[in-house]
Amino acid sequence: MSRHIVCLSFDFDAMSGFIAGGMTTPTPISRGEFGAVGALRILDLLKSRDVPASWFIPGVTIGTYPEICERVASAGHEVGHHGWTHVPPAKLSRQQEHEGLVRGNEAIEALSGRRARGYRSPSWDLSPHTVELLLAEGFVYDSSMMAHDYLPYRARTGDVVTLEEAVEFGEETPLIEMPVSWSLDDYPHFEFAHRDNGVLPGLKAGSAVLENWIADYRYMAREYEWGVATYTFHPMVMGRGHRMLVLEQLIDILAREGAEFMTVEAAAAEFAARGG
Repeated sequence: MSRHIVCLSFDFDAMSGFIAGGMTTPTPISRGEFGAVGALRILDLLKSRDVPASWFIPGVTIGTYPEICERVASAGHEVGHHGWTHVPPAKLSRQQEHEGLVRGNEAIEALSGRRARGYRSPSWDLSPHTVELLLAEGFVYDSSMMAHDYLPYRARTGDVVTLEEAVEFGEETPLIEMPVSWSLDDYPHFEFAHRDNGVLPGLKAGSAVLENWIADYRYMAREYEWGVATYTFHPMVMGRGHRMLVLEQLIDILAREGAEFMTVEAAAAEFAARGG
Protein backbone atom coordinates (compact mmCIF):
# COMPACT_ATOMS: atom_id res chain seq x y z
CA MET A 1 0.00 0.00 0.00
CA SER A 2 1.44 3.33 -1.07
CA ARG A 3 1.87 6.03 1.54
CA HIS A 4 3.16 9.51 0.89
CA ILE A 5 3.95 11.57 3.97
CA VAL A 6 4.35 15.32 4.23
CA CYS A 7 6.05 16.91 7.22
CA LEU A 8 5.48 20.62 7.70
CA SER A 9 8.24 21.96 9.91
CA PHE A 10 8.72 25.44 11.30
CA ASP A 11 12.01 26.84 12.58
CA PHE A 12 10.88 29.46 15.07
CA ASP A 13 14.15 31.38 15.14
CA ALA A 14 12.65 34.83 15.71
CA MET A 15 15.61 37.18 16.27
CA SER A 16 18.05 34.46 17.39
CA GLY A 17 19.54 34.03 13.92
CA PHE A 18 20.29 37.72 13.58
CA ILE A 19 21.79 37.87 17.07
CA ALA A 20 24.00 34.84 16.33
CA GLY A 21 25.27 36.68 13.26
CA GLY A 22 26.11 39.79 15.27
CA MET A 23 23.17 41.78 13.85
CA THR A 24 21.78 43.34 17.02
CA THR A 25 20.75 46.81 15.86
CA PRO A 26 17.03 47.67 15.94
CA THR A 27 16.08 46.84 12.36
CA PRO A 28 17.36 43.21 12.21
CA ILE A 29 15.91 42.62 15.66
CA SER A 30 12.56 43.88 14.39
CA ARG A 31 12.75 41.51 11.41
CA GLY A 32 13.11 38.62 13.81
CA GLU A 33 10.36 40.04 15.98
CA PHE A 34 7.95 39.62 13.09
CA GLY A 35 8.37 35.88 13.64
CA ALA A 36 5.99 36.19 16.60
CA VAL A 37 3.32 37.65 14.30
CA GLY A 38 3.90 34.94 11.71
CA ALA A 39 3.88 32.15 14.29
CA LEU A 40 0.38 33.09 15.47
CA ARG A 41 -0.91 33.22 11.90
CA ILE A 42 0.60 29.82 11.14
CA LEU A 43 -0.81 28.25 14.31
CA ASP A 44 -4.27 29.49 13.35
CA LEU A 45 -3.91 28.04 9.85
CA LEU A 46 -2.72 24.65 11.11
CA LYS A 47 -5.63 24.54 13.53
CA SER A 48 -8.13 25.38 10.79
CA ARG A 49 -6.81 22.52 8.63
CA ASP A 50 -6.26 20.11 11.56
CA VAL A 51 -2.66 19.55 10.45
CA PRO A 52 0.07 18.44 12.89
CA ALA A 53 3.48 20.04 12.48
CA SER A 54 6.97 20.04 13.94
CA TRP A 55 8.36 23.23 15.46
CA PHE A 56 12.12 23.44 15.95
CA ILE A 57 12.71 26.16 18.52
CA PRO A 58 15.97 27.54 19.93
CA GLY A 59 16.04 27.72 23.72
CA VAL A 60 16.43 31.50 23.62
CA THR A 61 13.21 31.77 21.62
CA ILE A 62 11.34 29.74 24.24
CA GLY A 63 12.55 32.24 26.82
CA THR A 64 11.69 35.23 24.63
CA TYR A 65 8.22 34.10 23.58
CA PRO A 66 6.99 31.66 26.22
CA GLU A 67 3.28 32.22 25.54
CA ILE A 68 3.58 31.49 21.83
CA CYS A 69 5.74 28.43 22.47
CA GLU A 70 3.22 27.21 25.04
CA ARG A 71 0.54 27.51 22.38
CA VAL A 72 2.66 25.41 20.02
CA ALA A 73 2.98 22.68 22.63
CA SER A 74 -0.63 22.83 23.82
CA ALA A 75 -1.84 22.44 20.22
CA GLY A 76 -0.10 19.06 20.13
CA HIS A 77 2.63 20.00 17.70
CA GLU A 78 6.06 18.45 18.10
CA VAL A 79 8.65 20.67 19.77
CA GLY A 80 12.07 19.83 18.37
CA HIS A 81 15.54 21.02 19.39
CA HIS A 82 17.10 23.84 17.37
CA GLY A 83 20.07 24.71 19.56
CA TRP A 84 20.12 26.92 22.62
CA THR A 85 21.21 29.83 20.45
CA HIS A 86 21.23 29.88 16.65
CA VAL A 87 25.00 29.44 16.38
CA PRO A 88 25.76 26.47 14.08
CA PRO A 89 27.45 23.53 15.85
CA ALA A 90 30.31 23.68 13.34
CA LYS A 91 31.30 26.97 15.01
CA LEU A 92 31.16 25.60 18.56
CA SER A 93 33.55 23.54 20.62
CA ARG A 94 32.41 20.05 21.58
CA GLN A 95 31.73 21.25 25.12
CA GLN A 96 29.74 24.27 23.96
CA GLU A 97 27.68 22.10 21.62
CA HIS A 98 26.95 19.59 24.38
CA GLU A 99 26.00 22.32 26.83
CA GLY A 100 23.60 23.79 24.26
CA LEU A 101 21.94 20.43 23.73
CA VAL A 102 21.44 19.95 27.46
CA ARG A 103 20.26 23.48 28.11
CA GLY A 104 17.89 23.48 25.15
CA ASN A 105 16.35 20.18 26.22
CA GLU A 106 15.79 21.53 29.71
CA ALA A 107 13.79 24.40 28.22
CA ILE A 108 11.85 22.05 25.93
CA GLU A 109 11.02 19.66 28.77
CA ALA A 110 9.81 22.54 30.94
CA LEU A 111 7.64 23.71 28.04
CA SER A 112 6.20 20.44 26.74
CA GLY A 113 6.75 17.93 29.53
CA ARG A 114 9.21 15.86 27.52
CA ARG A 115 12.67 16.11 26.05
CA ALA A 116 12.97 16.60 22.32
CA ARG A 117 13.20 13.45 20.21
CA GLY A 118 14.37 15.34 17.17
CA TYR A 119 17.10 17.87 16.42
CA ARG A 120 17.65 20.36 13.63
CA SER A 121 20.94 22.20 13.48
CA PRO A 122 20.93 26.00 13.20
CA SER A 123 21.86 26.74 9.58
CA TRP A 124 22.03 22.97 8.91
CA ASP A 125 25.75 22.87 9.64
CA LEU A 126 26.69 19.96 11.90
CA SER A 127 30.01 19.48 13.65
CA PRO A 128 32.11 16.28 13.64
CA HIS A 129 30.70 15.63 17.13
CA THR A 130 27.01 16.24 16.53
CA VAL A 131 25.83 12.71 15.76
CA GLU A 132 27.60 11.13 18.75
CA LEU A 133 26.33 13.89 21.06
CA LEU A 134 22.76 13.49 19.82
CA LEU A 135 22.88 9.74 20.46
CA ALA A 136 24.36 10.26 23.91
CA GLU A 137 21.53 12.67 24.76
CA GLY A 138 18.85 10.23 23.61
CA PHE A 139 17.75 11.85 20.37
CA VAL A 140 15.95 9.60 17.87
CA TYR A 141 16.46 11.63 14.72
CA ASP A 142 18.25 14.56 13.15
CA SER A 143 16.81 16.72 10.37
CA SER A 144 19.76 18.69 9.01
CA MET A 145 21.30 16.70 6.15
CA MET A 146 20.51 16.25 2.49
CA ALA A 147 21.66 12.90 1.08
CA HIS A 148 18.15 12.01 -0.14
CA ASP A 149 14.99 13.92 -0.86
CA TYR A 150 12.27 11.41 0.11
CA LEU A 151 13.83 8.51 2.00
CA PRO A 152 15.12 8.75 5.58
CA TYR A 153 18.38 6.98 6.34
CA ARG A 154 20.78 6.31 9.21
CA ALA A 155 23.30 9.04 9.94
CA ARG A 156 27.03 8.20 9.84
CA THR A 157 29.97 9.13 11.99
CA GLY A 158 33.65 9.05 11.13
CA ASP A 159 33.62 10.08 7.47
CA VAL A 160 37.11 10.92 6.22
CA VAL A 161 36.98 13.80 3.74
CA THR A 162 40.12 15.19 2.14
CA LEU A 163 40.80 17.17 -1.01
CA GLU A 164 43.04 14.69 -2.80
CA GLU A 165 41.52 11.32 -1.90
CA ALA A 166 38.22 9.54 -2.35
CA VAL A 167 35.79 10.04 0.51
CA GLU A 168 35.86 7.26 3.10
CA PHE A 169 32.40 6.80 4.57
CA GLY A 170 32.15 6.12 8.28
CA GLU A 171 29.83 3.77 10.13
CA GLU A 172 26.07 4.04 10.21
CA THR A 173 24.57 4.84 13.59
CA PRO A 174 21.11 4.31 15.11
CA LEU A 175 20.32 8.01 14.58
CA ILE A 176 17.66 8.43 11.89
CA GLU A 177 18.27 11.20 9.40
CA MET A 178 15.11 12.96 8.14
CA PRO A 179 16.57 14.79 5.16
CA VAL A 180 15.88 18.38 4.20
CA SER A 181 16.67 20.59 1.22
CA TRP A 182 17.23 24.25 0.59
CA SER A 183 14.78 23.98 -2.30
CA LEU A 184 12.02 23.02 0.16
CA ASP A 185 12.98 25.82 2.56
CA ASP A 186 11.25 29.19 2.39
CA TYR A 187 14.28 31.32 3.37
CA PRO A 188 16.39 31.23 0.17
CA HIS A 189 13.30 31.70 -2.02
CA PHE A 190 11.77 34.61 -0.16
CA GLU A 191 14.15 36.38 2.21
CA PHE A 192 16.37 39.28 1.24
CA ALA A 193 19.64 39.24 3.16
CA HIS A 194 23.12 40.74 3.04
CA ARG A 195 25.85 38.11 3.36
CA ASP A 196 29.62 38.32 3.70
CA ASN A 197 29.98 36.90 0.20
CA GLY A 198 27.21 38.94 -1.41
CA VAL A 199 23.46 39.38 -1.30
CA LEU A 200 20.75 36.74 -1.03
CA PRO A 201 18.10 38.32 -3.28
CA GLY A 202 15.09 36.23 -2.25
CA LEU A 203 11.73 37.90 -2.90
CA LYS A 204 10.55 35.28 -5.41
CA ALA A 205 6.96 35.20 -6.60
CA GLY A 206 4.94 32.91 -4.37
CA SER A 207 3.25 31.18 -7.32
CA ALA A 208 6.60 30.04 -8.75
CA VAL A 209 7.79 28.65 -5.43
CA LEU A 210 4.45 26.90 -4.86
CA GLU A 211 4.80 25.24 -8.26
CA ASN A 212 8.19 23.83 -7.25
CA TRP A 213 6.96 22.60 -3.88
CA ILE A 214 3.94 20.83 -5.34
CA ALA A 215 6.02 19.27 -8.13
CA ASP A 216 8.43 17.76 -5.59
CA TYR A 217 5.52 16.03 -3.84
CA ARG A 218 4.04 14.82 -7.12
CA TYR A 219 7.33 13.28 -8.20
CA MET A 220 7.55 11.41 -4.89
CA ALA A 221 3.97 10.18 -5.22
CA ARG A 222 4.65 8.95 -8.76
CA GLU A 223 8.02 7.31 -8.25
CA TYR A 224 7.98 6.00 -4.66
CA GLU A 225 5.59 3.64 -2.92
CA TRP A 226 6.57 5.19 0.42
CA GLY A 227 8.32 8.45 1.08
CA VAL A 228 8.54 11.60 3.17
CA ALA A 229 8.65 15.17 1.87
CA THR A 230 9.84 17.58 4.56
CA TYR A 231 9.15 21.27 4.06
CA THR A 232 10.97 23.84 6.20
CA PHE A 233 9.43 27.21 6.98
CA HIS A 234 10.31 30.15 9.24
CA PRO A 235 7.46 32.15 10.78
CA MET A 236 9.34 35.42 10.18
CA VAL A 237 9.46 34.52 6.47
CA MET A 238 6.32 32.49 5.74
CA GLY A 239 4.12 34.61 7.99
CA ARG A 240 3.95 37.47 5.47
CA GLY A 241 0.50 37.86 3.93
CA HIS A 242 1.16 36.71 0.36
CA ARG A 243 3.23 33.79 1.62
CA MET A 244 0.50 32.70 4.03
CA LEU A 245 -1.70 32.36 0.95
CA VAL A 246 0.99 30.12 -0.58
CA LEU A 247 1.09 27.98 2.57
CA GLU A 248 -2.71 27.67 2.56
CA GLN A 249 -2.68 26.56 -1.07
CA LEU A 250 0.15 24.11 -0.46
CA ILE A 251 -1.68 22.41 2.39
CA ASP A 252 -4.98 22.26 0.54
CA ILE A 253 -3.51 20.95 -2.73
CA LEU A 254 -1.39 18.29 -1.02
CA ALA A 255 -4.39 17.18 1.04
CA ARG A 256 -6.48 16.77 -2.12
CA GLU A 257 -3.69 14.73 -3.70
CA GLY A 258 -3.55 12.26 -0.82
CA ALA A 259 -0.69 13.52 1.32
CA GLU A 260 -0.66 12.27 4.90
CA PHE A 261 0.50 15.03 7.21
CA MET A 262 2.66 13.93 10.14
CA THR A 263 5.17 15.35 12.57
CA VAL A 264 8.77 14.58 11.71
CA GLU A 265 8.94 12.43 14.84
CA ALA A 266 5.96 10.32 13.69
CA ALA A 267 7.45 9.90 10.20
CA ALA A 268 10.79 8.82 11.70
CA ALA A 269 8.97 6.28 13.87
CA GLU A 270 7.22 4.88 10.82
CA PHE A 271 10.53 4.62 8.98
CA ALA A 272 11.97 2.65 11.89
CA ALA A 273 8.88 0.41 12.06
CA ARG A 274 9.34 -0.41 8.38
CA GLY A 275 12.81 -1.74 9.19
CA GLY A 276 14.72 1.28 7.99
